[in-house]
Amino acid sequence: MGQQSETLIQGANTTLGTSGQARITLKWAASPSPVDASCFMLGPDGKVASDDHFIFYNQPRSPLGDVQWTVVSERASAFDVDLEGLQAGKIEKFVFAAVLDGSGTFGDVQGFSVTVEYAGRTIACPFTGTDKEAALVLAEIYLYKESVKLRAVGRGFDGGLGPLASSFGVDVEADPNPSSPVAPAASSGVQESTDQPLGRIDLLKKKVAISLEKKQIARQKAKVAVVFDASGSMNKLYKNGTVQRAFERILAIAANMDDDGTLDVWMFALEFVRATPAHVSDYEGYVDRVYPFKGAGGRNNEPAVMQDVIQKFTVEDADPSMPVYVVFFSDGGVAETKKISRLLIESSLHPIFWQFVGLGEANYGVLRKLDDLPGRIVDNAGFFALDDIDTVGDEELYDRLFEEFPDWLREVKAKNILRE
Repeated sequence: MGQQSETLIQGANTTLGTSGQARITLKWAASPSPVDASCFMLGPDGKVASDDHFIFYNQPRSPLGDVQWTVVSERASAFDVDLEGLQAGKIEKFVFAAVLDGSGTFGDVQGFSVTVEYAGRTIACPFTGTDKEAALVLAEIYLYKESVKLRAVGRGFDGGLGPLASSFGVDVEADPNPSSPVAPAASSGVQESTDQPLGRIDLLKKKVAISLEKKQIARQKAKVAVVFDASGSMNKLYKNGTVQRAFERILAIAANMDDDGTLDVWMFALEFVRATPAHVSDYEGYVDRVYPFKGAGGRNNEPAVMQDVIQKFTVEDADPSMPVYVVFFSDGGVAETKKISRLLIESSLHPIFWQFVGLGEANYGVLRKLDDLPGRIVDNAGFFALDDIDTVGDEELYDRLFEEFPDWLREVKAKNILRE
């Protein structure tokens, strides 16, 4: 049989075997500067065990030989990885990255591609080019419970190789010649406490922070909740992972804004469920674990789930000094105009902001007329629709999600609805 070709979109993951060799290949057609590839072998703390576990052109082999860097051609390099090198409590993740050694950004690199070959499979990991960043975190191979998984990351990182390496615990020497490669210095043996490993949610958190900074609410804290339409017409989006990926993007907001990093989650069709709250410590496969309808969601009933959200944040967990930011995903079929309008009017008395997001071009009814909805003390809701959320970049999505939130914050503070 020939090679099985697959594409793993940004943020998605797939299961590999627990043994055998994988080859990660980087190729490009043209670049304004040399493209330096690197691999960080991370322990359970998200840091390299030593600087010897930072693999790049000047240190092409790991101490045990389980990761090796190879020049393929003038415009290609590869890492050969032994999956048995991943061991719980020791090395739990291989992170692959690329950095431009000189001028330009990855927006200037032409024909850049990343592929992973393993056990007869060829997995392409595309990325969204950026005209702002000269470093990319490309992909991760990591232990998850009893499995070895591959995740396509494909996200930009602010700074060059030095800041990228430092984020993974490599001691990097300052180099007076910016055009020369950065090499690891001898480890001092002392590490400062840092954030969690730079994985999927950590990268998204950086995008959230950029958007909040743009909106001048960088230090704003809030309780964060997400509501997912689970009606029958949404089945495909649950099965193909779109809902899981959307969930991860909202979880990053909670990880940034909520004091305990917890995301409250609801799913609804004719009935609704209040799911187990989500946290970054166990987000993989979350949607599959809590999805209640298993392909038989039926029609949607927004008022019932909205009432439960209001109950949660005005009775059970009320805090007039803390705003609540609710992202509400729907693929349309919104018909309960009077009931939805009444609930939005009632909730305008409380520090709850509703950001509705349409998935597709279906009938959104009253959601398209939120700006003209009378009877509210403040404008407490926003709406926008997307044809395909997976094709919208993170920065654009977060900018749109926070478009109306700052104005609402100022208004509820001025009217003492949000009591500081």
